[in-house]
Amino acid sequence: MARIGFFLFLFLSFFIFATSRIIPPLSSSSHGVISKLPYTPGPIESNGKNYTKVCDPDRFAKSGLNMQDFAYCDKSLPFKVRVKDLISRMTTKEKIMNLGDQAPGAGRIGLQNYNWWSEALHGVSDVGHGTYFGDIVKSATVFPTPILTAASFNPSLWKKIGQVVSTQGRAMYNLGHAGLTFWSPNINVARDPRWGRTLETPGEDPYTVSVYSVNYVKGLQDVEGAEVADDPNERPLKVSACCKHYTAYDLDHWFNGMIVRQEFDSKVTEQDMIETFNRPFETCIREGDGSSIMCSFNNINGIPVCANPKLMSQTFRGEWNLHGYIVSDCDSVQVIAERQKWLHDSPEDAVAQTLKAGLDLDCGWGGIHFYQTYGESAVQQGKVRETDIDNALMNIYTVLMRLGFFDGNPRYDSLGLEDICTEDSIELAAETARQGIVLLKNNNNTLPLDPKKFNRIAMVGPHAKATEAMRGNYAGVPCNYITPVDGFKSDVLVDYQNGCQVGCQNYDLDPVIKSVKDADATVLFFGLDLSVEREEFDKESLKLPGKQEELILKAAEAAEGPVVLVIMSGTCVDVSFAENNTKIGAILWAGYPGEQGGRAIADIVFGRYNPGGRLPLTWYNADYVDALPMTSMKLRPNKELGYPGRTYKFYDGPVQYPFGHGLSYTQYKYALKSFKQGISVGLSPFQQCKQLTLKPGVNSTDCPSVVVDELKCEDRIGFAVEVANIGKMDGHHTVMVYSKAPDAVDDAPIKQLVAFERVFVPAGKRKVVKFNLNACKALTLVEKTAYKVLASGQHTIVIGDGEDAVSFPFEVNFKN
Repeated sequence: MARIGFFLFLFLSFFIFATSRIIPPLSSSSHGVISKLPYTPGPIESNGKNYTKVCDPDRFAKSGLNMQDFAYCDKSLPFKVRVKDLISRMTTKEKIMNLGDQAPGAGRIGLQNYNWWSEALHGVSDVGHGTYFGDIVKSATVFPTPILTAASFNPSLWKKIGQVVSTQGRAMYNLGHAGLTFWSPNINVARDPRWGRTLETPGEDPYTVSVYSVNYVKGLQDVEGAEVADDPNERPLKVSACCKHYTAYDLDHWFNGMIVRQEFDSKVTEQDMIETFNRPFETCIREGDGSSIMCSFNNINGIPVCANPKLMSQTFRGEWNLHGYIVSDCDSVQVIAERQKWLHDSPEDAVAQTLKAGLDLDCGWGGIHFYQTYGESAVQQGKVRETDIDNALMNIYTVLMRLGFFDGNPRYDSLGLEDICTEDSIELAAETARQGIVLLKNNNNTLPLDPKKFNRIAMVGPHAKATEAMRGNYAGVPCNYITPVDGFKSDVLVDYQNGCQVGCQNYDLDPVIKSVKDADATVLFFGLDLSVEREEFDKESLKLPGKQEELILKAAEAAEGPVVLVIMSGTCVDVSFAENNTKIGAILWAGYPGEQGGRAIADIVFGRYNPGGRLPLTWYNADYVDALPMTSMKLRPNKELGYPGRTYKFYDGPVQYPFGHGLSYTQYKYALKSFKQGISVGLSPFQQCKQLTLKPGVNSTDCPSVVVDELKCEDRIGFAVEVANIGKMDGHHTVMVYSKAPDAVDDAPIKQLVAFERVFVPAGKRKVVKFNLNACKALTLVEKTAYKVLASGQHTIVIGDGEDAVSFPFEVNFKN
């Protein structure tokens, strides 16, 4: 059934696309030619060392203006009053022209220009109009891509990276090389293993992605000592983060380009929207106080996201209380008008629809800046109120006020070149890679290798001298690359053989065979790079490219000593051939490990660091993708079409490595020390119970569930687990906690992650880890009706994975 459904889908897709007019894709938001604007903004004013703040008396004087005449520069006034004064001085044309990401300002009233688009996905990036490297600032620290950083399952590390990146971003701003508004992080849930942008995300689990988003955003934005304010719109920001790309967006360019993100209509249930796709964004705004959110290209159930007021302003501002601005993924407004042809709108209609939906700022990259080009005519045609424009300007300029664009920020104004590529930041990049790298296989303790015993190492493969591949995408210019060969050279003699390129259509076998035969041990470096997976480039297969597998097997067979396989990739690849091969003793997944990746890999291979990374996404077998198209958005299995479920929460078929898999050079054992067995939740006389979808033949109780939003949610699940390191090596270990719904509930997740904590346990020692979880958050289910409910009955709390897991029942009862 799965194959019949899949091929029927392919046939229908081909028919639809073949009989319709194919429009060439616009440039993506990270590649292409910058569009021509109806003005030339030029660089933001700089005095050579620091950006010149807007409210500088000398600036005004040079322009023949007196700053005292402009209330928007009066620091004694609230930001809201100041921004309102600024907007009131602008002409309609000036207002409209400042709704684009390359905003020209208004020299007539002393307002300087600003380039909104900078990126900081895993370090300050060279992508965007607002950032560039060269002359003064030649580099910045490049951390591992988020998918590997997420594998550390270490929230304090995620926040620390954000703090370091924002310091470097602020320093680059002072030097005229970056903006203050960084459109990061990418917090889309990685639903499908073929998605080309998986490397940019924290993985497949909405809880993990949510925790990552809060910590990284707080690291970027929070000013120490001013994390909380009576009025959040007055709270100062170090830099501004952006939660992107909202929402149900995880398809770029699939099926030989016949299905692209600009025209894809995500058919999503409300249950999946609340349970999975929207959850990280809600958390990013509610708990992280993200100051910006980006709407995605795609339609959702027939309506463009950026033109949907229910998804945009009603949700962001009405439900989540956004304190910031909404920006489009670049060219989204043009896409709505010219490619999606939604409601057959004119350009002015597209401007009106998106502006009224709540879109404040229009990013243009490969096409026309629609707000700036058609905004004035939209007003003249009566399709846009000037108050709509004023509201958008209020949102974006309030954020710039909070950032110190107008007044400067004494805490950060002194940052400069010496604060960018620091020794501490480079060491943090290496430590992040160490914490994230995952040991997938280690038969007979192949690893670690003792450099005194294995003095000569054969290093084979296209990634043995990786530089650009370690960087990933949305990255800057690194401070200092340490390739794997560089990392190993300080310990052993290295015989390096490339073998083939990543595409591996042909390979040079003879020097490889000679190298592995002469070596004491062999380390093979293979995998993917941006030629295989990236933005606007989804994978078709989970297999390694070209003849990589063939070369790996031949090298392993010829090797005289132990063989280790290191995989660099942003998502899963089928390495079952290596898992099942007895000559390949160990497998490491190194993601795209950033500028210090070679050093981190060497530290793990030679045992200076005990690997503790865990997979943040399921590694499926290659045939998984044959069973369903990327366009199938449902997370739960589709029995009618024979589609399997997606992610560890809903897929229970065979896998190579499950979500959370990760080995160590030592062994850990759990023991429950204490736990609470249940709660009794009091209900008011007027509180209504909700029905649940139960398995066939199961009778419902009087009160099967209650809507979570109608509960006080003060009850806790407290428990303690002892983690014993029963091996011979100190190590870091992540305790992962899952909840399982009562058996009677139908269509519930198999399990769902509700907590995790990374702990250090010395060899032979024990550590007690205490958890105190909010019962509502840990046990919430999303019903088919999209209600978030707390179900009555016996839930299960599971600590750990597989045979080593321990669990206890947790009963929920309701009482009047």
